[in-house]
Amino acid sequence: MKLDRTDRRILSAMQRNARITNLELAETVGLSPTPCARRVKRLEESGLIRGHVTLLDQSRLGLKLTAYIGISMDRHTPDRFETFENEVSSYPEVMECSVVTGQSADYLLKAVIPDMEYYERFLLGKLTRIPGVTGVHSSFELRRVVQRTQLPLEHIDDRTELRD
Repeated sequence: MKLDRTDRRILSAMQRNARITNLELAETVGLSPTPCARRVKRLEESGLIRGHVTLLDQSRLGLKLTAYIGISMDRHTPDRFETFENEVSSYPEVMECSVVTGQSADYLLKAVIPDMEYYERFLLGKLTRIPGVTGVHSSFELRRVVQRTQLPLEHIDDRTELRD
């Protein structure tokens, strides 16, 4: 699949405001509503647009603490990793979980929690009880400098072939 300039403009506009109406989107990108809707549908069906979300104010919801947690595993086996990944995927506090290299950790988690007391319960009652977890290293966000939800699209031009 290739994206042209209009597709990129659609994606940029939708990243800025997922609630934009088709009419507003069409005006923004210089199309009439029907072709614009067809393009959006094609982008959704291709899997390039994975969904639409509502961003909430973490702090106003009482979720004042963001923890970045490095997890070390005892064995690097598929079954051990599968067990960990299945378990950690069920925790609503975990916003992101990635397998990482170049660190002493095997996984890096981003968790959002109300406070340090809650974190202690989360750590001792959940994370350290997952089979295979041998080490946990936590860092806490003091202040968020940059937070984006929009992916950069500047590297894509009319010649770029996108992967399926």
